Amino acid sequence: MPSDMVRVIYRKYDGSAHRDYPARRLTEDDLGIWLGVPEGTESVYHGRPSVEKIPFVLLVPHRAWWTAMFNPPPRTSEVYCDITTPARWESDDIVHLIDLDLDVVRRRATGRVELLDEDEFAEHRARFGYPDDVVAEAEAAAQRLLGALGDGTEPFATAYRKWLALVV
Repeated sequence: MPSDMVRVIYRKYDGSAHRDYPARRLTEDDLGIWLGVPEGTESVYHGRPSVEKIPFVLLVPHRAWWTAMFNPPPRTSEVYCDITTPARWESDDIVHLIDLDLDVVRRRATGRVELLDEDEFAEHRARFGYPDDVVAEAEAAAQRLLGALGDGTEPFATAYRKWLALVV
């Protein structure tokens, strides 16, 4: 039986800390594992203690090169996708992800979909020596998400709303 709580650990490609926080397992379906992070959750961001001021839902998909964070107002990003290596589950209650810098975001007010941090991706690609296959997977994932966040593909249209309602 999977644990009700999951520790989510994001690192950068060189192994340095990026984000680390507990989340509540909401469900698992064909899209992946849905995790809820309520307001007030203690977390670590770039090695520093932090507290989540706005709740969110995280989708950790099965075997994909991204995760998706679904946010309520007043956060300006309705959907924020991190391009990552596929999730590596250490156990039912710890998931490891390598953040590959690129992000795909859908803005709440305008619905505009944007690709962010291409400069950071290029810098880290050189500094950390991203292999060509990792670069290709990351860039392909970003391109797929640019389309999916804009055209109503699930889980980016409505599937996340019921889970977000549980943590807001």
